[in-house]
Amino acid sequence: MQQKKLIQILNKIDSKIFYFLIIIIATLFTFNYGYRGVFPLDSFLIFDAGYKVLNGIHPFKDYWSISGPLLDYLQSFFFYIFQTNWFSYVLHAAFINSLLAVLVYFFYRSLGLEKVKSFLYSSCVSILAYPSIGTPFMDHHAIIFSVIFIIFFTLGLFSNKKLFWFLSALFLSFSFLSKQIPAAYFGIITVPIIFFYWAKSKKIERKNINYFFVGIFTSLLIFLSIAFNNGIPLNNFIDQYIFYPLTIGDARTSSLNFDLNTLFFQFKFIYFSLAPLILIFFILFKKKQKKGKEEKDFLFINFLFLTFLVFIYTQILTKNQILIFFLIPFYLGISHLLINKYYKNKFLSTVIIFFLIISMTKYHLSFNENKKFMDFNEANFRLAVDARIIDERFKGLKWITPRYQSDPIYEINLINEIKNIIIKDNRQKIIISNYQILPLITNTQNFAPNKWFDPRSVPSDENKYYKTYKDFVMKNLVTQKIEVIYFIGKNKVKHFKFLAKKNCIDYRKINEIFFSADIQKCYN
Repeated sequence: MQQKKLIQILNKIDSKIFYFLIIIIATLFTFNYGYRGVFPLDSFLIFDAGYKVLNGIHPFKDYWSISGPLLDYLQSFFFYIFQTNWFSYVLHAAFINSLLAVLVYFFYRSLGLEKVKSFLYSSCVSILAYPSIGTPFMDHHAIIFSVIFIIFFTLGLFSNKKLFWFLSALFLSFSFLSKQIPAAYFGIITVPIIFFYWAKSKKIERKNINYFFVGIFTSLLIFLSIAFNNGIPLNNFIDQYIFYPLTIGDARTSSLNFDLNTLFFQFKFIYFSLAPLILIFFILFKKKQKKGKEEKDFLFINFLFLTFLVFIYTQILTKNQILIFFLIPFYLGISHLLINKYYKNKFLSTVIIFFLIISMTKYHLSFNENKKFMDFNEANFRLAVDARIIDERFKGLKWITPRYQSDPIYEINLINEIKNIIIKDNRQKIIISNYQILPLITNTQNFAPNKWFDPRSVPSDENKYYKTYKDFVMKNLVTQKIEVIYFIGKNKVKHFKFLAKKNCIDYRKINEIFFSADIQKCYN
């Protein structure tokens, strides 16, 4: 009884207090884990891209990019407002995490879930969403914006308000401009749902649904204005962001292995979070004549099952560490709401809360504390070193990486040695490295011709876009009059093999991970 009275008292608290607490939780967790360890390629990718845009260097035009441009421009905005440092970098991730958590709370409350339970589930979503990496990353932005799309699209279906239809389209576009999937898949499944809903709506209600297309058109106008104002050729965008990635997707799809582990075991907790919805699905399915709200709930549950399939397929296709575990509390919150609405079984509600606690403990420890998403393997984070030793702009960052997790100070000494050598070199130079903070800390004015260098972002010799890529890179090198390329990491040299074929490069090994390549003879 006392517990019930306490919940009743808490439910009387103004939602503004809960919103404030949610923002605090989402921000603190992101900052705590955003300052705790780095995985060089993933952690620094958007840092470098934001720094480039801030200095007037734009994706698709000045550097080859197969990942979403939205993060590059958002990060440049945070750098512009809060200066170029690690704080403003993590602040970007914390802002997106807070936005997600606040909107999840708003979503639950709009559907009728109690304040305390809405606060619980939305807080849990924020704990598992961005803290797993702690810094801006295209996969996280794309998934989070897709969840926000689901929120507004669902509210549009239930309320038919213009604003919700408009915002759902806007965030679907944001998701696509962060990464091509899952937004492309959501676009495919959304169109028939809209037409089905439009066909069943009254004539006066159909006008509001049109605001979904207004949102798409608005997004397109914003994108085109940014592209034209910065001289970004649309054919470059289409080649780099649409057509070339399709060739990667085709290769990945053909190599997928749909075994039990891939399809089920690694996602089993997400499957379990949907189990109560399956029960409600059959309850509603058995009803031959569904009332207005029941029909919308039935459509909503079917839509949720489709979103689940899209998220699972996207995660499998990307072949990255799993980042969608924050969907567990998201789906559990909806399950709790619908169980209370249609089944009213206290035991099931208790089981849902218990499952929430178990899953939160498991994935918080694995992905936040132990940094599994960033490939740390039982690292001792007490060995981490303050990154201000590298540059004052990284003060507070606890530097430790998976490769040198047993001796981070050794890695820092290597980076500082590299930094000092590059600073002393007055030639026109570019830096090819996973340590993409080097252009900033060496004040290198030239820029690498690719957002990042790995087998996905660089077309293979057999790929039909290889010549397009090679011509783009050569034009970039000639325009900047590059004399020397600095490589950090042996595996980076192979991405310039079209130059190596000319036998015009003078290589020099500087230390165990640092090479220089004089390419002046390659222009003859």
